[in-house]
Amino acid sequence: MNIKYENKMDLEILSKSKNEAFARITIAAFVAQLDPTIEEISDIKTAVSEAVTNSIIHGYENKDGVIRIVAYIFNNTIRIEISDKGKGIEDIETAKQPLYTTKPELERSGMGFTIMENFMDNLKIESVVGMGTKVTMEKKIKSKDEQEEKLYAV
Repeated sequence: MNIKYENKMDLEILSKSKNEAFARITIAAFVAQLDPTIEEISDIKTAVSEAVTNSIIHGYENKDGVIRIVAYIFNNTIRIEISDKGKGIEDIETAKQPLYTTKPELERSGMGFTIMENFMDNLKIESVVGMGTKVTMEKKIKSKDEQEEKLYAV
């Protein structure tokens, strides 16, 4: 990463569904130092939840593996990298299509990447079949002045 960051956290969790909530809460606590709105925290937690769930269900297919979550804070922005060493994604563009899922029997909605794209400012997906996937997301946290301007804009 070429950007000078102000703070960083690095977390590894097992690919167990009960750890998804832990990942959400940990990221929320980390980003709290930027004083985000409830909506910004909710968006970030939802995007993290989708990425971690994808690693568990699609990357490792509910087998044990490690999910790494690295977050950086810089210029009032949080960058979150969620990576696994799972099976990887054959066709990222297809996987990003709304309603596309490789697990229809699990009643998956196929909206994970769409949700991440809509809730975060930037989304980058890198994947190598047989080696794993890395999802990088960024969200700029608005300053209190920007929040007030939005509140009073008509």
